[in-house]
Amino acid sequence: MTKDMTKGSPFKLIIGFAVPMFLGMLFQQFYSMVDTMIVGKLLGVNPLAGVGSTSSLNFMVIGFCTGVCNGFAIPVAQMFGAKKESDLRKYVANCTWLCAGFSVILTLLVVIFCKPILHLLRTPTEIFEYAYVYIVIIFWGIPCTFLYNILAAIIRSLGDSRTPVVFLAVASILNIILDLVFIIPFHMGVEGAALATVISQGVSGVVCLFYMKKKFAVLKISKAEWRPQPLFMKNLCMVGIPMGLQYSITAIGTLVIQAAVNGLGAAAVAGVTAAQKIYAFVSCPIESLGATMAPYSGQNMGAGKLERLEKGLVAASLTGFVLSGLALVLMWLFGNNMSLLFLDKSETEVMAYSYQFLMTASVGFCLLTLVNTVRFTIQGMGFSGFAMTAGVLEMIARTLAGTVLVPLIGFRGICLAHPLAWLFADVFLIPAFLHCRKKLERMMRGEGAAGASVNS
Repeated sequence: MTKDMTKGSPFKLIIGFAVPMFLGMLFQQFYSMVDTMIVGKLLGVNPLAGVGSTSSLNFMVIGFCTGVCNGFAIPVAQMFGAKKESDLRKYVANCTWLCAGFSVILTLLVVIFCKPILHLLRTPTEIFEYAYVYIVIIFWGIPCTFLYNILAAIIRSLGDSRTPVVFLAVASILNIILDLVFIIPFHMGVEGAALATVISQGVSGVVCLFYMKKKFAVLKISKAEWRPQPLFMKNLCMVGIPMGLQYSITAIGTLVIQAAVNGLGAAAVAGVTAAQKIYAFVSCPIESLGATMAPYSGQNMGAGKLERLEKGLVAASLTGFVLSGLALVLMWLFGNNMSLLFLDKSETEVMAYSYQFLMTASVGFCLLTLVNTVRFTIQGMGFSGFAMTAGVLEMIARTLAGTVLVPLIGFRGICLAHPLAWLFADVFLIPAFLHCRKKLERMMRGEGAAGASVNS
């Protein structure tokens, strides 16, 4: 059930791993996409705008959970590459303890402060209640988010990107069914859409847990290995927390943008909401290439095969550039029609906002490719602090767009926020990768010299 990514063609390994990752991301988008389609079509523009107005806050919190889980899995990948199975299991056990604590603390904090944050974001009065009801239910489901994401991240760190996809497929079907049941016959409104998402993710996490216990022999953890160990927890936190903060810091910039969008009215909010759902769907191939690079580089880092890091990064980036061109053509030809998945054709102003946002973001997809491939490679190498710095630069770029460009050029400033953020991040990440590569080479040369001295 595991796959060694330290041998064989980097291109074939990355593509073979990324395709199931891509399918998994598609299924993840179904959670959000179906919510939005049903809310927009059945409940109207204001409920749609209410759900959409929470997207940046949702990304800040849920992104932190996802980032922490992905970070926790990197030492697991490194131990797998180094063939240190006992240490691998100890890391998995300590991941479990940390995720349990993080999920309880984070849930309580965000539920308590949810309403004040929505006020701070200037959420329009006519959509405030829809926004609050939706997002507070999503936040109560944070333990389900942690459960699925840590299990899926561990499975991927062992070289298996296919298994999580199966569970997400089941969860997506369940999500669609629950959406329709809660909203149509039960008349639950946006709270029904939120409950469907939480329940579906919880189910996928539980099924994933049972499968892991049955199929992954390397994860048979002994009683001694289950014991909490401060050193392992420290190592996990040094990688996981910066990765989680990277998402949250990046999201602070998107919160500024969200506040700027909210200030432009419900039509602009609804337009951006529809566009972001389409953007998230179309960018899945690029995102999957990036997510592949963390376990790939983690395993090769653990095995000491640094030359494969650069080969893998080049292969993933070139593939992403081709996909970026295809995405731009797709948006140009079918962007307006895609908006009809969420909007009524009579909402011409909202559709115009959506199309403008999509085209501007699509032009910058090559920049997004590098953000993903380089950042996740650096993270897999163990330098999460550099990736977090890139998140700070993205936050600065989006803040400038929301506070400077939007007052000057209006909605076009909203559209330029993403490409500007990706550019800021790339200018830092590319030299950062070269620096990390050289640092690892020096470290390994030092270890080799020490070994030679001992042997002599």
